[in-house]
Amino acid sequence: MKQLAAAVPGVPAPVDVALLESLFDQAPDVAFFIKDAAGRYRVVNTSLVERHGLRHKSQVLGKRPSEICPGEFGRIPAAQDAAVLRTGRPLLDHLELHWSTPHKPGWCLTTKLPMRDAAGKIIGLIGISRDVRAPIGTREIPVEFAAALEHFENHLAEPVTPSALARRAQLAPPRFARLLKRFFGLTPSQFIAKTRVAAASRLLRETEQSVAGIAMACGFYDHSAFTRTFRAVTGVTPTQFRAGWSARL
Repeated sequence: MKQLAAAVPGVPAPVDVALLESLFDQAPDVAFFIKDAAGRYRVVNTSLVERHGLRHKSQVLGKRPSEICPGEFGRIPAAQDAAVLRTGRPLLDHLELHWSTPHKPGWCLTTKLPMRDAAGKIIGLIGISRDVRAPIGTREIPVEFAAALEHFENHLAEPVTPSALARRAQLAPPRFARLLKRFFGLTPSQFIAKTRVAAASRLLRETEQSVAGIAMACGFYDHSAFTRTFRAVTGVTPTQFRAGWSARL
């Protein structure tokens, strides 16, 4: 995989993979990777190595995610890889909670695309996990927009929809969605899920409150819905998350 065929008009083919690696080495907020058909890392950037508490790319190359990150947080990305490699369907802007060393969860949007040879056979995948941007200064955000987000974050137990958030912000839904994408890099639905699950994960880490109680406090009125949403975002159930966090302390 030293070279990739370029599909961009005006860009010479093939493209040197080392050039891509060098480019993404300058992006600390992005984990970049290329994997072979067995889901093993073949190219990675410095950020990916550092996120796993490692010092050299050689400690990652040739291994699967499950071999460098123990437990569910290594199994889930490996399962994602297997699905992309098996079906050829890309994973696009998937919001998920990643672990960064030491013991610090961080939100990422992950994209994985299948790579094919000239005959159309899947030979690997290429992807990135980019950090969700932190909110910018309140002065740069419309007052009503900021107030709507603050109200939501302070009243997570109340039901909410993207359209309801837009109305509270006194903005048309498309305008509201554009602002969320600009400031947070998220769609309205992703923002709602991230906020609820982030609050739930904090309570799971820092309190002994029951899972059912945390679900209610964070706006999930059905335990199974809470579990489904939490697992979709983090890759694990709330109970597994709490157990995994305790094991890392």
